[in-house]
Amino acid sequence: MHENKEVSVADIAIQPIETRSQQKRFIRLPWRIYQNDPCWMPPLIMSQEELLGFRKHPFYERSKSQSFLVTRGGRDVGRITAIVNAGHIDRYKEQRGFFGFFECDDDTAASRALFQAAGDWLHAQGMTSIRGPANPTLNYECGLLIDGFDTPPFFMMTHNRPWYAHLVEDAGFGKVEDMFAFYGKTSMLDGIDPKLATMIEGVKERFGVTLRPLDKSRFAEEVRMFLHIYNESLGGTWGFVPLTPGEVDHMAASLKYLIEPELAIVAEVGGKPVGAVFCLLDYNPRIKAIDGRLFPFGFLRLLWNKKAIKRLRAISTNVVPEYQAWGIGLVLMSGLYERFIKWGLEEVEFSWVLESNYLSRRTLERGGAIVTKKYRMYQDDPPQA
Repeated sequence: MHENKEVSVADIAIQPIETRSQQKRFIRLPWRIYQNDPCWMPPLIMSQEELLGFRKHPFYERSKSQSFLVTRGGRDVGRITAIVNAGHIDRYKEQRGFFGFFECDDDTAASRALFQAAGDWLHAQGMTSIRGPANPTLNYECGLLIDGFDTPPFFMMTHNRPWYAHLVEDAGFGKVEDMFAFYGKTSMLDGIDPKLATMIEGVKERFGVTLRPLDKSRFAEEVRMFLHIYNESLGGTWGFVPLTPGEVDHMAASLKYLIEPELAIVAEVGGKPVGAVFCLLDYNPRIKAIDGRLFPFGFLRLLWNKKAIKRLRAISTNVVPEYQAWGIGLVLMSGLYERFIKWGLEEVEFSWVLESNYLSRRTLERGGAIVTKKYRMYQDDPPQA
């Protein structure tokens, strides 16, 4: 069967997504592709519609995208979105487009048709090269899972079928950067190197670093402060494009009910916020239970009794540039550990961490965390000589 799909293109057809019914088919396709995969977690449908531009989202105030479905014999077998990220073009001065939201059966002819359609659309927009997957940017979900298929992803991390790497590489894409997910049980941290604990106390005393949780009474302002530190701290990070003010406001509103203030910590020096660690509980099992639907009652089931959730994703530990050599990241992580214990958390994933971010990787390894998943970003640039 696979052999026939490799060579048969007669019954392949590409459909640009233009109607509401096509949008619904695009959104629903993964439910079939992953029907026998216990590790797959459905997306929150409303959020997915926004990130695709099917609903209003501030990313698309300047940027644009076009989504495609591919059918074989009239049956939906794959999808892709081609993305023009205006922020990336402005920041890097390159006409680079992106692909994202890629899903496909193990069908090379179908995936080739998808990448051809996405590439043709991007080239028509003036793009000369393509990178991905980004859903729709690196500030949201991104990367293709290439190792670690046997466990479910943590909240807002991707999962895909093992054959996707072959389909992407067959379309002429090669590795540009890998990202890692580090996993740890809170019990592992009990045996942390005593020298590390001494060093953390030394940093706090020497520089006057104090920690505090997010202030509930000023929630929106505090989340914006977290995201400002995120934007400022990642300036030199590979591929990074800052969130726009509109995206910051939208993300703050979206996270209002998901953030637990005691699991979001600010580091201050002289009363000035200089670093933050941002975590979210792993809502994925609950999203699976509501099948990605917030209404009419999914929203209540998602947020009910959050103390019962014992898994957490540490999304980012960010320190503004002028304080990055001080060891404040370690101070933040130590403060987080104390709150893990108080909450009763059992498992934590630090994700994602760039392959080129040697400092963060060494810090996590020293703390006992292990790599459990590996993700890859691809691009179609010619290999460097």
